[in-house]
Amino acid sequence: MASDSPESLMTLCTDYCLHNLEGTLCYLLDNETLRLHPDIFLPSEICDRLVNEYVELVNSDSIFEHNESFFTLFSDPRSTRLARIHLREDIVQDQDLEAIRKQDLVELFLTNCEKLTAKSLQTLTSFSPTLISLSLFGCSNIFLEEENPGGCEDDFNPSRQVLVKDFTFEGFSRLRFLNLGRMTEGVKVETLIRPLASLTALDLSHIQLNDILFLTQWKDSLASLVLYNMDLCEEHIQAIAQLRNLRHLDISRDRLSSYYKFKLTRKVLNLFVENLVNLTSLDISGHTMLENCTISSMEEKVGQTSTNPEKSSIAPFRNLKRPLQFLGLFETSLCRLSYIPAYKVTGDKNEDQVLNAIEAYTEHRQEITSRAINLLFDIARIERCTQLLRALKLVITALKCHKYDKNIQVTGSAALFYLTNSEYRMEQSIKLRRQVIQVVLNGMESYQEVTVQRNCCLTLCNFSIPEELEFQYRRVNELLLNILNPTRQDESIQRIAVHLCNALVCQVDNDHKEAVGKMGFVMTMLKLIQKKLVDKTCDQVMEFSWSALWNITDETPDNCEMFLNYSGMKLFLECLKEFPNKQELHRNMLGLLGNVAEVQELRPQLMTSQFISVFRSFEPILRLIPQGISPVSQHWATWALYNLVSVYPDKYCPLLIKEGGLLLLRDMIKMASARPETKEMGRKVIEHCNNFMDENMDTSR
Repeated sequence: MASDSPESLMTLCTDYCLHNLEGTLCYLLDNETLRLHPDIFLPSEICDRLVNEYVELVNSDSIFEHNESFFTLFSDPRSTRLARIHLREDIVQDQDLEAIRKQDLVELFLTNCEKLTAKSLQTLTSFSPTLISLSLFGCSNIFLEEENPGGCEDDFNPSRQVLVKDFTFEGFSRLRFLNLGRMTEGVKVETLIRPLASLTALDLSHIQLNDILFLTQWKDSLASLVLYNMDLCEEHIQAIAQLRNLRHLDISRDRLSSYYKFKLTRKVLNLFVENLVNLTSLDISGHTMLENCTISSMEEKVGQTSTNPEKSSIAPFRNLKRPLQFLGLFETSLCRLSYIPAYKVTGDKNEDQVLNAIEAYTEHRQEITSRAINLLFDIARIERCTQLLRALKLVITALKCHKYDKNIQVTGSAALFYLTNSEYRMEQSIKLRRQVIQVVLNGMESYQEVTVQRNCCLTLCNFSIPEELEFQYRRVNELLLNILNPTRQDESIQRIAVHLCNALVCQVDNDHKEAVGKMGFVMTMLKLIQKKLVDKTCDQVMEFSWSALWNITDETPDNCEMFLNYSGMKLFLECLKEFPNKQELHRNMLGLLGNVAEVQELRPQLMTSQFISVFRSFEPILRLIPQGISPVSQHWATWALYNLVSVYPDKYCPLLIKEGGLLLLRDMIKMASARPETKEMGRKVIEHCNNFMDENMDTSR
């Protein structure tokens, strides 16, 4: 059984403060602008956490609202200190960086912040004296500025964006780590970074450079170089071989993204092994091997594995002095070899390699991550996942990180369905299962694609409902009702969503039912029923809809009234007429009417002439009388008989006697499970019928 360790006090306090800024750290100026209380002083350990958690909440929790004045809380380093912050996605704008420009930042990671423009480049210079690590990955507009700032601009004459020409990292004397991945095309990388004397780690992912010889400027200091998706050539390889202090080298590629002329050879790998003697991490994922780099399979012993370089199945790696800590072989044939001289390998050979791939590539390589998650999906579906907790956490992280990526949302939600089924239930903590629910609901909100919606709904079916969903009760109901509203909705999603809706209103308190009723639950179910009637179809959607209405009207007069106000009785009668032989449907429908009948002021609306005219036979009602397991239906059926025989005795007393109703009522009165008031009403029905027979008995001689 998985254990639930409590959150740290720091985590709990941070979360509470962020959800209650106005009641804790701040006050509202002019009813809209957040201001820090004057007596608050927070160190960087707390401020960093507040900012990073805030960004995480805005990006992963749709209920949490972004406040545009949030970053101004950290504008004065005398009261709030920032040191290491990670900002991502479109919530970060130029004015937000400007607000914190006085801070002595040591680490600033900006990921996919596409709203940042060249104005933020100037703000970056404010951090130059202290900044050690900087990431601008995916900030595709940060090197662009308006050609004519201050000029006329409208929908027909938008301002033209041009590359910034005069910015370099001059003055960033302490900068050691720099990530320029997905940088705007046309920026002169060499000119930009040449002033960085202390550079030890550089990421140039997705950047095409014909010449990288300038990197040899840092041949004594550069320890990490990432050239993911750079189309390499012989000159690139020779330049890399001169960077003798490299410990991490990544020349991997996405094999599906475009055509690459470069092919890996035994000679290239030999060159790396001979020259890069400090290498502990190498990624060559996605590459095609031009020649055979492997040792004959005859030398490998079946079923055995080894990380010893001397036994390596990859020939060039036999000259390694020690096993690599990491070796990226995803989507290469090399990952399936037996003797790989590395402690952690990415690939598709087994679960461990696949999980390593998801872990290594999630943050910046969603195109690779989605394919790795798809492999995990197959493992969870066909085999058994042996590292369940790790797998779940990695998929959750990927779904949070790439909320708007269709491929990750499709493959991730599908994997979650198999990773949360009953087979793995005992291994999952409450906290972890709640995290799954959160990302599933995020996916349903952010992506309206049919496959994502279906996967998410199916995954929710793996949870105990309503108990495990109660902490997100309102949100999940709103999402399901939203799915059910469009009449064009996919039939399978509709069926699952109605099932979930029904389960959510079963066995919850009346406050929950009333709240869901006000969200449009009753009207949505009636619309579904109306659509099925038009199609002349009685299927699971129809039955679940009536069942859901039965559940949501139980002891909730407001919902019962809604049912009547939205023409529920009209649909009730039409369903009885259209589907006379559907007993399970009738049970749900009559159970619902039983709930309505318990609301005294609504009873007259049930006894309309149209309603009464339907009952040419009491059979649908009499079927409910013996049902001791459903006292509500039993009570409604008895009440309906009482009203019919007392208001229209000439028509309905003979019918009830003819169809054996009196015998069923006498048996019900003997039942221990029947309600006292139901028994009393049953006696009155029998009395009415007996009186009718006495009055109409033929006494002529």
